[in-house]
Amino acid sequence: MSKQDYYETLGVDKNASEDEIKSAFRKLAKKYHPDNKSTGDEKKFKEVGEAYAILSDPQKKKQYDQFGHAAFDAGAGGNPYGNAGGFSGFSTEDIDLESIFRDFFGGNPFGGSSSRSRSSRGEDTLVRINLDFEEAIAGCKKSLNLTLNETCKKCNGRGGFDETTCKTCGGSGRVITEQRSLFGVYQTQSVCRDCMGTGKVFKETCSDCHGTGLVKENKEIIVTVPAGVDSGYQLRISGKGAAGKNGGPNGDIYLEFRVKEHELFVRDASDIYLEVPLTITEAILGCKKIVPTIYNNIEVDVAPGTQNGTKVKIKGKGVVIPNTSKKGDMYLIYHVVIPNKLSSKEKQLVKELEELDLESASEFKKFKKYVK
Repeated sequence: MSKQDYYETLGVDKNASEDEIKSAFRKLAKKYHPDNKSTGDEKKFKEVGEAYAILSDPQKKKQYDQFGHAAFDAGAGGNPYGNAGGFSGFSTEDIDLESIFRDFFGGNPFGGSSSRSRSSRGEDTLVRINLDFEEAIAGCKKSLNLTLNETCKKCNGRGGFDETTCKTCGGSGRVITEQRSLFGVYQTQSVCRDCMGTGKVFKETCSDCHGTGLVKENKEIIVTVPAGVDSGYQLRISGKGAAGKNGGPNGDIYLEFRVKEHELFVRDASDIYLEVPLTITEAILGCKKIVPTIYNNIEVDVAPGTQNGTKVKIKGKGVVIPNTSKKGDMYLIYHVVIPNKLSSKEKQLVKELEELDLESASEFKKFKKYVK
């Protein structure tokens, strides 16, 4: 069965603000919370959590608005030119729903204890890379120097040494508090703040990671940029991002490219446009013309009587579509150049040309018809 639209799941409009999305999520999450005996529904509870995880993240929201649920299918390729997103390979399975609900309500809504010992995926990293026009066309390799979270080697990511039972919760990871009211005594259970639900504490906190289990390290990564990328194209490098906690998987690195414009070629997606200057005689008599392409020089036949602005298609001389063998086309736009200055000899030749009947074309006849 197809998934329900995330906006419909939260009951908000596509133009809803961040606060409106958050408010709608909070209201529905309380309604469907498994502990709510009257309206609790764990399936719907998870659905609103998934919808919120996507729509509360500007980057993922942008992807969803453009590609719908297909943007988050595992291995999805997205838009080949990535205009407004198009990250590939992201899946809703990557969403840490428990973390989202814990931020709102505290504890683990799906049972068990919410603890610092639970493994979690590392953060994703977005890197913007500037490319020359030629690098984008042909593809290249780039070296990236990044500062990312890595697992602390001193404590092996645990955060401390000499683990002992937490005295506050007695090792249960939960604390129970009582509150009296006119209606009786109420008990509430929450995660122990001293051990964060693990039931264990360290006698000594690791001095390198200060208890987090992670340290910042410089990292060099060599990436292969596929041929044909354009400005806005985005590429995912799976598992090369920040380290996860407690043995959790690494995050991903997302590359976003910015391509410098060329002084001669104009690019439109996979097609290339080139303005070719012609002299008056070349346009009138026709000629063979050597023109450059993004790959090599080619010879083209300019037909006699070529008009200014004439467009000619050269098939297969455009840009490679990334990760395919397909190429776009190249379009030559002929521009007849009128000289600003003439030598005396050139002026004489033009005057001799003027004596010829060059106004026999239908365009001149139609024009003269209305000249009074």
